[in-house]
Amino acid sequence: MSWHRGAQGSGERGYHHGDLRAALIRAALALIQEKGPHGFSFAEAARAAGVSPAAPSRHFKNRDALRADVAEQGFERLEAALAGAWDQGRPKPGAAFERVGKAYLDFARREPAYYAAMFEAGLPPDLDAGLRQASDRAFAVLRDATEALCAGLPKDKRPPVLMMALHIWGLTHGIASLFGRGDAGRRKLPMSAEDLLEAAVLIYLQGLGISGEC
Repeated sequence: MSWHRGAQGSGERGYHHGDLRAALIRAALALIQEKGPHGFSFAEAARAAGVSPAAPSRHFKNRDALRADVAEQGFERLEAALAGAWDQGRPKPGAAFERVGKAYLDFARREPAYYAAMFEAGLPPDLDAGLRQASDRAFAVLRDATEALCAGLPKDKRPPVLMMALHIWGLTHGIASLFGRGDAGRRKLPMSAEDLLEAAVLIYLQGLGISGEC
């Protein structure tokens, strides 16, 4: 099954079933990179993909649905980056935990368009089931890493894992958004974003009685 543009003009361009969706996501990602997550219309995405304004409705209800798919892909990539950095806590949870933070900063720097779609498009997390699930899986890597880091504490002195994971996420995301991003919004620092994050997390963990050497 295939869909084709009208044959008028400079030639006919076809999209086989499944290709149109991918082309629209690529076009939206490029437009987000250029104009930000709010700076383009549904029709612009269609034009950038080389299709008629009506064509996207075959796959997406509106611009938000298209941006949600871009964000979902972004969370999938972030999950893969964090899971690879965590590497099941090897060789030690403390060192692996530090790698997770650096992987988050690296993602914000390398993938500014995905990052903007994920966190700056104003999309409700429950807008799309796939988006919600992808976001949850990415956060689960950080939560699992946090739980492993807390395992060395006596049970009666372990902080609530979810609360601690949210603290670390907020800290990491704030530094990434202000100082580690890969676009013009990045603010200058007298040190690297990685050094700032490492120091902040170390202070936080020491306050909980957790050694970074664990």
